[in-house]
Amino acid sequence: MLKSLSVTNFALIEAASIEFNRGLNILTGETGAGKSIVIDAFSAILGGRSSPEYIRTGCDYYRVQGVFDVSDSPVIKTLLESFDISLEDDDNLIISRRLAQSGKNSIMINGCHVSLGTLKKIGSVLVDIHGQHENQTLLNPESYLHLVDGYDGNINKQLAIYRNLFKQFEDITDKLEKSKRNSRDRIQRMDLLTWQTQEIAASKLKIGEDDEIQQELSILANAEKIATSLQQVYLLLNEERENIASVLSQLNTVRNELEVVNRYDPKFKPQLNEVTNTIYCLQEVSNDVRNYVESFDYDPKRLVELQGRLDTIYKLKRKYGSSIHEILDYYKQSVAEIEELVTYDERIEQLTVNYNELSNAVKSEAELLSKMRVQAAKQMSESIIKHLQDLGMPHACFEIMVENTNKFTPLGADRIIFQFSANMGEEIRPLQKVASGGELSRIALAIKTVSSQHDSALTMVFDEIDAGIGGKTAQIIAEKIALVACQKQVLCITHLPQIACMADNHIFIEKQNENNRTSTEIRILDLDGRITEITRMISGDNITKIGLDNTRQMIENARKKKEEWKN
Repeated sequence: MLKSLSVTNFALIEAASIEFNRGLNILTGETGAGKSIVIDAFSAILGGRSSPEYIRTGCDYYRVQGVFDVSDSPVIKTLLESFDISLEDDDNLIISRRLAQSGKNSIMINGCHVSLGTLKKIGSVLVDIHGQHENQTLLNPESYLHLVDGYDGNINKQLAIYRNLFKQFEDITDKLEKSKRNSRDRIQRMDLLTWQTQEIAASKLKIGEDDEIQQELSILANAEKIATSLQQVYLLLNEERENIASVLSQLNTVRNELEVVNRYDPKFKPQLNEVTNTIYCLQEVSNDVRNYVESFDYDPKRLVELQGRLDTIYKLKRKYGSSIHEILDYYKQSVAEIEELVTYDERIEQLTVNYNELSNAVKSEAELLSKMRVQAAKQMSESIIKHLQDLGMPHACFEIMVENTNKFTPLGADRIIFQFSANMGEEIRPLQKVASGGELSRIALAIKTVSSQHDSALTMVFDEIDAGIGGKTAQIIAEKIALVACQKQVLCITHLPQIACMADNHIFIEKQNENNRTSTEIRILDLDGRITEITRMISGDNITKIGLDNTRQMIENARKKKEEWKN
């Protein structure tokens, strides 16, 4: 249930904190005082519509925070676990939403930043909000299905089974249709892929081959420069020129002189070793240079051959990929596709078998889903009729029909029709064709009363659903809402004193003007405050002792009725 709601800079509310109780929480106040603003703020932390327009004039942001006790809701706990959101030790759930003028939206649940989509999923399970405009949803047959499904928890389990099969059925249908569409191009595609794979296979490509060819081409193209340079290296290391000793000869002289020094002063032994090692290394270099030069064989044909091979690789790259690796990947994919095309008839046959099996399975599960809906619709209709009779419609007839459309969708193959007749002897007809505005309000309350016993929402909100209702019907509606509040927490905005006197917690909202600014003030009423406010709702500003006594009696009668219901 909702424990508290804190609102900052939201519309006319500068700052307010409201504590809520179990049972029936009534919100009253003059028209325009800001009662619906409280519901709008509450809706914001449930994922409802929000925009910078809600930010109080002159402020940079608004912030709304709600604290919920979810200790009695395993459904919500499981949902939170699926989003990796931890609960407080006292099973409190804290939802905070902040919106800046820039449009930046920040949503946190128990300290975790979450998306708006996540907030909506959690909010839809926490709270069920019903307002005046939502009566109009009863005129839209597309809204009926979830009402029936929500009546029996087993229906949603069956719906999950059906949806899983329906998803598989959609997938196999898509594959089969694509395969049939592609049949016309199959032969042409096979011819093309066969030619392409043969071309790639004939080239006998190797990974890294193009780099090796580039290296060898570089050597062959510069063979003369390489040979000249290596010959020069060999001469410098080994041969004397113009009475100048070779490098190795001079190093041997250096080594001999260091050997002489080492006989008398051993500290030059390391230097001697270094020179000796250098001589050995240079001798190896000299040998390598000589062997390379002697074995080097420049073949113009080899140069032409390598250039031709490289041209072949470049042509393949232009067709099948920017590298040899990509060309070979394309080859593998094409071979696999050829195998699929070769086995086309077999695949079509297997897909058709799978399609027929899934089609039968989907039909079977849809039929079971329909049977469950028919049963739930029958029970739901009977319960709604009883509540309509209590709401001053003794001859009302209400029937929920489940019609099989033979057209499968993710929700099954059913269409739900609400049929209604308000008076004896009248033909029962589709609800949207015969119900008046006042009748819709009572039908909506009856449906909510029935649904509240089965849904998982901890809190229900009624936003002025009593508009246009008075007299005996108002008293009956008050009792229905109070009955719902015996099962779960209810927040109700009302103008009816009959409903207000049923409150377990009465919240008064008023508009104040101070320093040329308008703001909404919110406070919890004590017993005397309740008596005064309900008397105002009955008599306006003409408050008399008789009026106050009458209100006091109404509240006492309401208290006794609620005690009877609890017992």
